[in-house]
Amino acid sequence: MQQLGRTFINKKAQSVSAHPSLGRAGPVGAKLLNKGSARRIVRPSAFPYDFSEDPANVLEILREENQLLKETIAEAKVSIAALETQLRTAGVPIPPPEDAPGIMPPAPEDYWSPVLEMPANHEYRDRYGSISAVPGHDGTECFRWDPSLWNFAEHFRYRWRRLRELRAAIQDSEGGLDAFTRAYTRFGLNRGEHQGRRGIWYREWAPGAKALALIGDFNNWTPGDQHWAFKNEWGVWELFLPDAPDGSPALRHRCRVKCRLESAEGRWLERIPAWIKWATQEWNEILFNGVYWDPPESGAPGEIAPDKKYVFKYPRPPRPRALRIYECHVGMSSQQPKINSYLEFRRDVLPRVRALGYNAIQIMAIQEHAYYGSFGYHVTSFFAPSSRCGTPEELRALIDEAHRLGLVVLMDIVHSHASKNTNDGINMFDGTDGMYFHGGARGQHWMWDSRCFNYGNWETLRFLLSNARYWADEFKFDGFRFDGVTSMMYHHHGLSYTFTGAYEEYFGLNTDVDALVYLMLANNMLHDLFPNCVTIAEDVSGMPALCRPWHEGGLGFDYRLHMAAADKWVELLRGRPDGGWDPGEIAHTLTNRRYAEACVGYAESHDQALVGDKTLAFWLMDKEMYDHMSLPGLGPPSPIIDRGIALHKMIRLATFALGGEGYLNFMGNEFGHPEWIDFPRDDSYDPSTGRLVPGNGGSLDKCRRRWDLADSPHLRYRWLGAFDRALMHLDKAFGLLSSPHCATSRADPASKLLVIERGELLAVLNWHPTDSYTDLRVGCNAGGAYKVVLSSDEEVFGGFRNVSKEAGVTFTASPTPHDGRPFSLQLYAPSRTAVVYAPAEWVDPGADLKPHGIAGLGVRDMGPYFAR
Repeated sequence: MQQLGRTFINKKAQSVSAHPSLGRAGPVGAKLLNKGSARRIVRPSAFPYDFSEDPANVLEILREENQLLKETIAEAKVSIAALETQLRTAGVPIPPPEDAPGIMPPAPEDYWSPVLEMPANHEYRDRYGSISAVPGHDGTECFRWDPSLWNFAEHFRYRWRRLRELRAAIQDSEGGLDAFTRAYTRFGLNRGEHQGRRGIWYREWAPGAKALALIGDFNNWTPGDQHWAFKNEWGVWELFLPDAPDGSPALRHRCRVKCRLESAEGRWLERIPAWIKWATQEWNEILFNGVYWDPPESGAPGEIAPDKKYVFKYPRPPRPRALRIYECHVGMSSQQPKINSYLEFRRDVLPRVRALGYNAIQIMAIQEHAYYGSFGYHVTSFFAPSSRCGTPEELRALIDEAHRLGLVVLMDIVHSHASKNTNDGINMFDGTDGMYFHGGARGQHWMWDSRCFNYGNWETLRFLLSNARYWADEFKFDGFRFDGVTSMMYHHHGLSYTFTGAYEEYFGLNTDVDALVYLMLANNMLHDLFPNCVTIAEDVSGMPALCRPWHEGGLGFDYRLHMAAADKWVELLRGRPDGGWDPGEIAHTLTNRRYAEACVGYAESHDQALVGDKTLAFWLMDKEMYDHMSLPGLGPPSPIIDRGIALHKMIRLATFALGGEGYLNFMGNEFGHPEWIDFPRDDSYDPSTGRLVPGNGGSLDKCRRRWDLADSPHLRYRWLGAFDRALMHLDKAFGLLSSPHCATSRADPASKLLVIERGELLAVLNWHPTDSYTDLRVGCNAGGAYKVVLSSDEEVFGGFRNVSKEAGVTFTASPTPHDGRPFSLQLYAPSRTAVVYAPAEWVDPGADLKPHGIAGLGVRDMGPYFAR
């Protein structure tokens, strides 16, 4: 009776909350009809009320239903109390209600992604690895994975010698790579001692300056004699500011600072310290100021308090067997048209990511950038987290909470170029054109309108290597996605250049060996000191050995972004009718990657969501999304929307199954976010073409995420989100991404069929716009019984249930060879559907009805190879 009462009430509550008069589109969903003393729910097949009639009549009906609901609840309570009295009298124990405190079964995300529990006062501290010695070989160890590289052995030997020589020089001059990469504890503003006195050291490399002083709030922006620094023989300026006799520091926490220096030409310049750890822009000012960030006291582990140092509580999660990355941008993560904060992201977005089933987040635009519209790619302060979203301590709290939820945190780090901004950034810091960058034309990135680093410069190496370590050490980032690696590796930056795959393109005079050695050093340092660190390269060129370990002679990355996959989907959607799609061409693009070099596949990232491009959902459905995304029965049907939703799911499943050893999705794209990303901006000019780029009046309207669309029970976006969630949990259960077995047994351009084997799973995708196939024979790798574990045709995903796990049909694979596979089975493949079959012993058609179930997913328990 209790359960019946709760079900009855919940259904009615859903019915009332869905009414348009309460601000949502959709049917009332149920009527209460009197039949004697009993009341029952009748769910109409269409919307029961016509608002073109007198609204007063409709409201009167609603009032009557509300009164009936109240009476029903009261009667249910009386019946429940009477039944419980009878049970107690008979000595029958009464089970607690399912929603009783402490008794409620775990939510799906708790079951599939349990949180890390730590004692109240536990403080997490990293355990560092040690820097390994450079192996004694000649840098050609990676050739065992690709013997064709022997034709370019001299290139590998040369860069290996350069690496050995540089490591030796760092050892001799700096005490080793460990000490060299801790420069952020010396450069910039740091607590220390001088001649027995405590105080603050300021160090800045500015070899072209003739004089340098520190100014700020502490001296009313006018330097006294004690505020001028001295330059050593290496061009480093040093200044010590002793504490006052009472122990108070010369610079207060949050004190604004800059350095004032005289250039070689005699010009006086003001600069934000290059190693500053926070920089802010006052509400009434255009320029940024550096900020001395040093909270005077520490909070308890996990405590978030203003002006207290955040103390990490939770350990880094174990490195996942395969990355499922949720790419995100904190500032634009709000549903409202505003710049979101680290703490709001921590509270609102992290639980979404966890519930969806991703195991990693990749955060963009962390390093401070004066121009918000650059998406974080024109960095001005490399050691400062963006102040638009909050303080450094609030970013630490975000990362610690992600670790509590079991999420690996990756940073989108920009070491490929820097902003040309001289007022807020490091460009021409001491008045000279070079310094951290190449001088002249070589130091200018003509397309990005930015500065190119000189990776052969000693202080540039110190700056960038220390920067990578700083974010891993001080903020506990678990790894990095290195932006613009193609631009780094070649003198032409990959611009106006087509890579055909010929090895001469990778190892000729166009290659910047200094950049390659820097990347090897960065991966050497990160993987040695932080053994579970993950590094990902954004490279479109396909550089061989990019993802082989540095100690083999490779560049040392763990993954390469599979950028060709997203380009292929846009190519198909932009230029070909459905009948022109070739499953073989799709499969070739998705699997065309280097042997023994892991990739992160993706159907679309932030690149496809920015103004100037379109998301897959927009390519598929375009303006139809604005008027036809209501559920069937709530609006006119649209074949465009039906096609778009079907292909959106199929594209994701194909990419997930074939595209790599990891997977990435940009936030909101999982549910088909209907609009592009447009940051607030004024009119500007394209630096590469000189064309006018109209602005948007500084609007934030398109610089946010419409989570309400995904959450609405009356819109089709939730179908796409549910499918994405089921796909992520399918990998948790079966380990698709990490499985070494990956094959396509059929990719037929005539029938439009694509049959994929990944691990123990068999996926059948029918891309044909109209033709369905009955009794279709499909080859497979293993015999035995199979069942549907995931189907894009489930009702919960917006399908038509032509193939559904709920049917519970068993398909037996017999030893009948087919399509080059030793076994085969016969099944039904409806048009525009993707169906995944699993060994029957691991399929439970009713799994999603259980408390920990994932909608539309038929995995028994947690599957045979569960891992987060």
